[in-house]
Amino acid sequence: MARNEGNAIAQNKKARHDYAIEETFEAGMVLQGTEIKAIRARRVQLKDSFCRVQNGEVFLHNMHISHYEQGNRYNHDPLRTRKLLLHKKEINKLIGASKDPGYSIIPLKMYIKNGVAKVLIGVARGKKKYDKREDLKRKTAKREIEKAFRERQKM
Repeated sequence: MARNEGNAIAQNKKARHDYAIEETFEAGMVLQGTEIKAIRARRVQLKDSFCRVQNGEVFLHNMHISHYEQGNRYNHDPLRTRKLLLHKKEINKLIGASKDPGYSIIPLKMYIKNGVAKVLIGVARGKKKYDKREDLKRKTAKREIEKAFRERQKM
């Protein structure tokens, strides 16, 4: 998560809770018209989005980019399917991973890098309910330890 942490435009926080991320890829996107302006205005939602491989290309479905206020009649469709730009080796890895049962490709984060909108996608395996509970226990224990450590430092 250290990569481009400061300039994240949108993040899919639910993805890390529901899935175990095994591998991540950085992908560019094919955008139309006013989409980049809406992205720079942080009008993006990744909550229910997913990626699908079709005919050797990767597409991002259900990502919502709101209308740009000054876009008038040239505005884009908010929920349109967007093509992701990846290298052939990365696409082949995604094809292999998506064929395995229980694995899916989901977007984790969107950010702007060198003036270009990028999306961080991950190959994820769905977590069971007990895995989620275990992660929550670990997270609360870590938080309590840090809190006790800070209180000890104040003395």
